[in-house]
Amino acid sequence: MSRSSPDLRSARWFAQDDFRSFGHRSRVLQMGYAAEDFIGKPVIAIVNTWSDANQCHTHFKQRVEDVKRGILQAGGWPMELPAISLSESLVKPTSMLYRNFLAMETEELLRSHPVDGAVLMGGCDKTTPGLLMGALSMGLPCIYLPAGPMLRGNWRGQVLGSGSDAFKYWDERRAGRLSDQAWAEMEAGIARSHGTCMTMGTAATMMGIAEALGFTLPGASSIPAPDANHVRMSAECGRRIVQMVWDDRTPARMLSRGSFANAIAVAMAMGCSTNAIIHLVAISRRAGLAVTLDDFDAASRHVGVIANIRPSGDRYLMEDFFYAGGLPALMKVMQDKLDLSALTVNGCTLGENIAGAEVFNDDVIRPLSRPIYAEGALAVLRGNLAPDGVIIKPSAVAPHLLRHTGRALVFDDYPSLKAAVDDPDLDVTGDDILVLRNAGPRGAGMPEWGMLPIPTKLLKAGVSDMLRLSDARMSGTSYGGCLLHCSPEAFVGGPLALVKTGDRITVDVPARRIHLDVSDEELAARRRAWAPPPPRYERGYGWMFGRHILQAHEGCDFDFLETSFGAPVPEPVIY
Repeated sequence: MSRSSPDLRSARWFAQDDFRSFGHRSRVLQMGYAAEDFIGKPVIAIVNTWSDANQCHTHFKQRVEDVKRGILQAGGWPMELPAISLSESLVKPTSMLYRNFLAMETEELLRSHPVDGAVLMGGCDKTTPGLLMGALSMGLPCIYLPAGPMLRGNWRGQVLGSGSDAFKYWDERRAGRLSDQAWAEMEAGIARSHGTCMTMGTAATMMGIAEALGFTLPGASSIPAPDANHVRMSAECGRRIVQMVWDDRTPARMLSRGSFANAIAVAMAMGCSTNAIIHLVAISRRAGLAVTLDDFDAASRHVGVIANIRPSGDRYLMEDFFYAGGLPALMKVMQDKLDLSALTVNGCTLGENIAGAEVFNDDVIRPLSRPIYAEGALAVLRGNLAPDGVIIKPSAVAPHLLRHTGRALVFDDYPSLKAAVDDPDLDVTGDDILVLRNAGPRGAGMPEWGMLPIPTKLLKAGVSDMLRLSDARMSGTSYGGCLLHCSPEAFVGGPLALVKTGDRITVDVPARRIHLDVSDEELAARRRAWAPPPPRYERGYGWMFGRHILQAHEGCDFDFLETSFGAPVPEPVIY
């Protein structure tokens, strides 16, 4: 579809011969622009999630200028619209509390301003889904610019992976095997450039999912943040979005069920973060093309992990993945499992985009015949303890824990857990199952507490993994036998609220089963005795969050933001 200047959405603000348009034009002129700069041209919003608090997006202050250059080269007019940044490391109690805030802000920024299309600048964990969710609800042509991973970490000649090695060596420090000097050196060497985590954590996962959905330029999600290719890609995003506006290439005209099937399959092959499920479910429901936990589990049965990237892999990081061919090469390897007719932002199909892709290191990107894990990265378990599902990452779990029955050791809050795990007299064995509850969406905003620390007593005895069950999430850079997103959560009366220390829990990952070995009669009695906890927030955004957040298996969106909630929001009136 080809459009002309009068068809532009921004023309409602600028093209009329009336008093309001006079005011709009005069205020743009007030900023030093001439009419030739913006009249009759596509106005492109650049939704920039840069801030001084976001280490992943440090380079966005410069990259936004590269995007503007591309927009101007293509005959558009850039309008930078800053949005909440959501630093995964610094925002507390959890950035998950504010993902939907970013989605709301993105949608309303695009709706309320005179813009025709958008470049979405994100990368840090919650920014990718937040930006896409908001842009999908608004429905304008949009392209996603991924921040890209940071460079490899380095410590005493060893390559370090952000998150994964931090967890690993923190356990070594807790066990008394790492000195203060070594720990300080590692602190200075594990994150040594701008960009997102360079492990296959949530940031890398979601940037890859955005590309698999078709929202990025080919290969964009794999480019390291400091690489000159990233600068060129940023400018190309600016040029491309202008043409997308003229073509009216909206998400609704691009996305299909095949797009989301591709995203799920690629996530599995990447060895994705467990957080991929929550975010992709939410994105799909905004697009009116809902996927479910069952779609992920079905894909996991026939798509192996072929990206040998930590934490599922044993050696490589995202920089190596880029040099090995990046996401286009991975998708080329698994092309028989993809819908190659799915459309993308550059106007081509996925099949056309990956036709010439090559793998340059087949130990980093494995052939399908030699995966690092034969099934997909995630599995969905159900049973009387998790009727709506619990998630585990089998590729990062000690094999002996995939079928296991153990005694529950239950904690109602994180402070209690934290105090207990350092108690040298704690009654615990490596066969027990640690349980943390009231850490789900309503209970705590669903923080990344799900990688429960192994008790110090066990670390010193050589235990490196054990089963841990929670209604929380965990960092995508984490590893180990963690059962997450238990749904419904304990805070709203899910079965997890009824577990007692000493109960036996059976986990069978191959059978996709989790079972609390307590009779129905006993559970019914416990249910009658259970009382809901008091609300976490009594005013403000937290109050709204607690009233409207959906459960983990539904994507943790706000109920009133989902596409199915009501009629589409009309364009703003201009009087």
